[in-house]
Amino acid sequence: MSLITTLLLALSVSADAFAVSVGTGISEKKIRTQDAMKMAFSFGFFQAMMPIIGFGVASMFAATIERYDHWIAFGLLGYIGANMAYEGYKWDDEEVTTKNIFGLRSLIILGIATSIDALAVGVSLTATTDDIFLPALCIGVVTFITSFIGIEFGKKWWEQIGKNAEIIGGLILIGIGTKILISHLMA
Repeated sequence: MSLITTLLLALSVSADAFAVSVGTGISEKKIRTQDAMKMAFSFGFFQAMMPIIGFGVASMFAATIERYDHWIAFGLLGYIGANMAYEGYKWDDEEVTTKNIFGLRSLIILGIATSIDALAVGVSLTATTDDIFLPALCIGVVTFITSFIGIEFGKKWWEQIGKNAEIIGGLILIGIGTKILISHLMA
């Protein structure tokens, strides 16, 4: 697999993580650089690990993974998005509640939800390469970079949108989950 092909694959696989990062940047009023780095690392880590896992178990579970991956992503992103939208709806300027979207549990859920398709990529890469580690590393690094950029991009939007940002961010997550579900059901 050529470097250009690997980079294009990495960019396409990182698209969901980028969109979730933009949604997070939109929904959070204040994001510390270390929180943005934690989210970007989580997304990059899971995007890099899932192709390795998929590559390793390709022959055993390929059909099962492909049948349910879109439902899992839809459920996880829908759950997080609905919670974010609900918190935005309940927003009270006097009582700003601190969510923990950058907590370990949320980062793991979002990391898995945005990287389930990368599992299928790992399965498909068994046909084109004998070494999964270089493509997986490339996918992880590209996802880290695009996720960090996405959060920063979303933060700029927050300034324009104000307190409705959390509702919009939650709806974006629900939309991404729905897009994943529909694209798999229509394929």
